[in-house]
Amino acid sequence: MKRATATNRIASLGLTCILLWSASTAVATAQTAVPPEAPATLNAVDFNFVGQANLGAPFQVDSGRLAETKATSAAIRSYAHLMVTSHIPVVDALNVILKQKNITPSNTLLHGAYDAMIFTLEADHRATFDRNYVNGQVEYQKGNAALFEQEIQNGADPDLKEFARQTLPKIVDHLHRAEKLAAENGVHLASK
Repeated sequence: MKRATATNRIASLGLTCILLWSASTAVATAQTAVPPEAPATLNAVDFNFVGQANLGAPFQVDSGRLAETKATSAAIRSYAHLMVTSHIPVVDALNVILKQKNITPSNTLLHGAYDAMIFTLEADHRATFDRNYVNGQVEYQKGNAALFEQEIQNGADPDLKEFARQTLPKIVDHLHRAEKLAAENGVHLASK
C-alpha cells in the first residue's frame, strides 16, 4: 500500500506539472484577447508568461530549500542548492521589469497547484522524496522551457522577451541536469 501511495504521489506530481505546462502552452498559442484583468500594455502571451514566471521562480526556491535538507543524495542536494541560488536573481530581475512597467501579476489558479506540489514534497521522505523531487524537476523544467520559448516567439513586450531570452539557457541547463539526476538515481519519469 505504501508503494501504491508513493506511485500515486509521483503520478500526481507529474500530472500537475504536465497540466501546468499544457495550460501555459494552450494559453500562449491560442493568442486570444487579453484577459480583462491584464494591464493594457500586455498581450495574452505576455500576461500568461508574467503570471507563470512570477510564481515559478519562487516555487523553485521553496522546493529547492526543501530538497537541500530532505534529499538523501548529495547530488540532489547540490542540484537543489543550484535551484535556490539561481532562481533568486531570476525573481529579482523579473520584479524589476514588472515594477518599471507598473504591472502586478494576477493571482492565478497555478498558485494552488504549486502549493499542492510543495505540500506533497513536505510529506515525502527519503527515497520517495528524491523520486518525486527529481521527477517533478524534469517535468517542471520541460514546461518552463516551453513557457519561455512561447514568450520569445509570441510575446509582444520587448523587455519580457529579452528576459526570456536571457533566462532560457539557464532553464535548458537545469533540465539537462535534472534529466541526468533522474538517470543516475534510477528515477522513472512520468513522461518522455
